[in-house]
Amino acid sequence: MSAAAGPNSCNGSPRLAAGPTTTRRRVTDFMDVEKPSNFSDFADEEDENDNGNNGHHHHHPFIRYLLLRRKLFFCLPDTWLFGIQDVALSTVSILQSLRSGRHMGRRIFGFLLLMAVFSVFLKLSFLSSHHVNGNANGNRRENGFLRLQTFKDDWSIAQKVVNEREVTGDVMPKRVLEKFPTPEIWMKPNSDNYYQCIARPRNRMGSKTNGYILIHANGGLNQMRTGICDMVAIAKIMNATLVLPSLDHESFWTDPSDFKDIFDWKHFIKVLNDDIEIVENLPLRYATAKPHFKPPVSWSKASYYRGEMLTLLKHHKVIRFTHTDSRLANNGLASSIQRLRCRANYEALRYTNEIEELGKKLVDRLRNNSEPYIALHLRYEKDMLAFTGCNHNLTAQEAKQLSVMRYSVKHWKEKEINSKERRLEGGCPMTPREAALFLKAMGYPSSTTIYIVAGEIYGSDSMAAFLSDYPNVFSHATLATEDELAPFKLYQNRLAALDYIVALESDVFVYSYDGNMAKAVQGHRRFEGFRKTINPDRQNFVRLIDQLDGGSLSWSDFSSEVKKLHANRLGAPYLRQPGESPRYEENFYANPFPGCICNKSKELIKPSRNFGVER
Repeated sequence: MSAAAGPNSCNGSPRLAAGPTTTRRRVTDFMDVEKPSNFSDFADEEDENDNGNNGHHHHHPFIRYLLLRRKLFFCLPDTWLFGIQDVALSTVSILQSLRSGRHMGRRIFGFLLLMAVFSVFLKLSFLSSHHVNGNANGNRRENGFLRLQTFKDDWSIAQKVVNEREVTGDVMPKRVLEKFPTPEIWMKPNSDNYYQCIARPRNRMGSKTNGYILIHANGGLNQMRTGICDMVAIAKIMNATLVLPSLDHESFWTDPSDFKDIFDWKHFIKVLNDDIEIVENLPLRYATAKPHFKPPVSWSKASYYRGEMLTLLKHHKVIRFTHTDSRLANNGLASSIQRLRCRANYEALRYTNEIEELGKKLVDRLRNNSEPYIALHLRYEKDMLAFTGCNHNLTAQEAKQLSVMRYSVKHWKEKEINSKERRLEGGCPMTPREAALFLKAMGYPSSTTIYIVAGEIYGSDSMAAFLSDYPNVFSHATLATEDELAPFKLYQNRLAALDYIVALESDVFVYSYDGNMAKAVQGHRRFEGFRKTINPDRQNFVRLIDQLDGGSLSWSDFSSEVKKLHANRLGAPYLRQPGESPRYEENFYANPFPGCICNKSKELIKPSRNFGVER
């Protein structure tokens, strides 16, 4: 009885003594379970009665026993007191029987039964101790009494604990892997009503070819890529057979890779098999014939190829197009031709297995622990700076090297360029410092993982300011091992293909200049569901950053203005913008809507007069 009525029982929770618990509880937790079953109300009434009779009121002995029991064990419920009383009486009875020596078998049986009852009593006492301490985990008080959980409740709690403590292969609790709401800086624009629409029409290719087209794709990887897609569409317009393209080996990068080294050529032929005929080489009867060389006119409509060019093809049977970049208009073409351009670009032109597999590995490494990442097309490379005439933040010696390079490239028509004016017009790629300030102003923390989509950044100290703000910067050179990069290291177009894959799969793509890669990647991301793509307003951003540097604009105001300026430049759906001339209108491959993307809510979109389709 002393154990049951000791200090731990009366000063703690209303239970019998039990083993120690490991649950730490607050003072308020004790307060919630201290008041046991209205005993205090009865005690108050008794005190009043005693005072009213000057302490001389006499009770029956049994009543006095009950009152004494209530005073001594006011912390315990009546049901527990009755149980303790029964055990005590049974014990006394058995001891008396043992002393008399009669009915020994019955006595032993009674003793064993008493031990069993006592064991159950202790078990219930232990459970009550556990549940009172864990009252916040599911026990309830009903009418002032503590109601213990049922076996079903205990089982569900046990299962919950087991599930939470199960671990993955990385010994990481499942609770850590719960998905949380995506922060706004990583959310892609709403595009629920838009879908890909590039299905092949019923009219397949003609029965007999009008001749063969040889093409020499010129420029860097992405310029060649979009040019090849145009040539597929042109072959369809002319009902011609396309010979597998040859690639440019004499551009700035002097990459000797050919079509089969970069693209899965068998897949290319297979996907387009029902659109046009594609062959690896010219038939023997034309293999030794000299083809007719012809550079097509830039931004031409379908009528140009059905007229002048088709006449030449029928006459010579083999034509070699010396240029492929921008040789077909962005707008004004039949929907079947526009969709064919997209099938060629997004379905037929797949990189080789080696490039695709390494590209996916790089993406997985960037997404360590499912972290999002930014792909930043930081076009601060020597060739681009020389071409644009931009030398902001460079040394005088570095600026001179750019000028020498610009004058040495004959087909670059612009030679004398005012770097300061070009920058204020928004015609320069962002410097690494400007790019870091832009990301910071847009709300991306310094812990953000960033993949640099570019070749070697020009300038001896150009990346220092960027790395001071964003240290988690990677490239294909730092993510891949030397052995993995060995087959690609000497081939810039293959490395560019790796960058394309990583940029396409990124959570956010940011480009610092409107180059061919920026156009190709942003268009592909639009086609894949309008993935978040930020297009910096360089002209207005330069104005803001100069005000920040000049002290006329605080950082908070600068950040607010940058966010406001780019609220509608995050890659959300909009119709491709026509221009006064094809050269200055939005590129088809930068925004294939309309043409390859359709709107569920507006299935019939009336084209403007600038989108007039040529029949």
